[in-house]
Amino acid sequence: MIIVLKPNTSEIKIDSIVQRVESMGLKAQVILGTKRTVIAAIGEKKEGTEELFSSLKDVEKVVPILASYKIASYETKLEYSQITARDLKIGGGQVGIIAGPCSVESEDQIMEAARFIKKTGAKGLRGGAFKPRTSPYSFQGLKEEGLKLLAQARDETGLAVVTEVMTTDHVDLVCKYADVLQIGARNMQNYHLLQAVGETDTPVILKRGLSATIDEFLLAAEYILDQGNHNVILCERGIRSFETHTRFTLPLATVPYLKERTHLPIIVDPSHGTGIASLIPSMSQASIAVGCDGLIIEVHPDPSKAVSDAAQTISLEVFEETVQRCLLVANSLGYNLDV
Repeated sequence: MIIVLKPNTSEIKIDSIVQRVESMGLKAQVILGTKRTVIAAIGEKKEGTEELFSSLKDVEKVVPILASYKIASYETKLEYSQITARDLKIGGGQVGIIAGPCSVESEDQIMEAARFIKKTGAKGLRGGAFKPRTSPYSFQGLKEEGLKLLAQARDETGLAVVTEVMTTDHVDLVCKYADVLQIGARNMQNYHLLQAVGETDTPVILKRGLSATIDEFLLAAEYILDQGNHNVILCERGIRSFETHTRFTLPLATVPYLKERTHLPIIVDPSHGTGIASLIPSMSQASIAVGCDGLIIEVHPDPSKAVSDAAQTISLEVFEETVQRCLLVANSLGYNLDV
């Protein structure tokens, strides 16, 4: 259930209600909004619990949560969340762009990419230091050396660093260098990893699993939220289907559908979603048109020499053109593309 507090309820009174919730064997999650503070009380309720909390002086109303994903549900927070990492803002009316190579390969490569991305006005730098690959013989990333290079690029450009964390053992290490943790599609239901990043206060981008339903996607986010980290960004990166003309099928209907069901921001990955570099500009524009809160795009100074995902990586020049085209779409629809 959701306990909606009256405006201007003091922290002392909020803490008192939280203690009362927990004394009844329920888990309490305080969710701060711009207009209201609510407490999500999660667990098996005893008869009369809703009436008890409804009668409290500082409670405006008590609402049952119908969705299985309690904290992620739009019922819990009737305003869209905004996640901030340095100058990168995603959600709550802001559309952010994250770009960079699939893998960090060298100092020259990541620095050239970062400087150009900064010039376009984008606020986030992506790059893989630990790379999950289908083949054990493929490039696996530079690991901590790659993280150090990302941090070096951030120090010069101010871009927020977004990089993937693959195991619970790496969470503390990656948090030392990254501004945003990425959970890849193959780890969407790695519940131990979800709980581990949920115990941090670092923002998390959670990518949809290759065959995950929307409910499974949101319940995976719930694992992170349930540990106390409310800085979660959902990412539609395409799903497997019978179709073979693209690497994956990118279902952009996911964006408006999720907007009706969760307050969490939703970004789109047109690079993995198509697997074809020539389609990325158009699908980026289409993603903006359906109301996404951001894009994460694979960009490389020389895509033909990229050690991973070369076929779905665009050049710096094409990226700049893509940003300008997305800006035209955003302006025409009244969206605030933050570049």
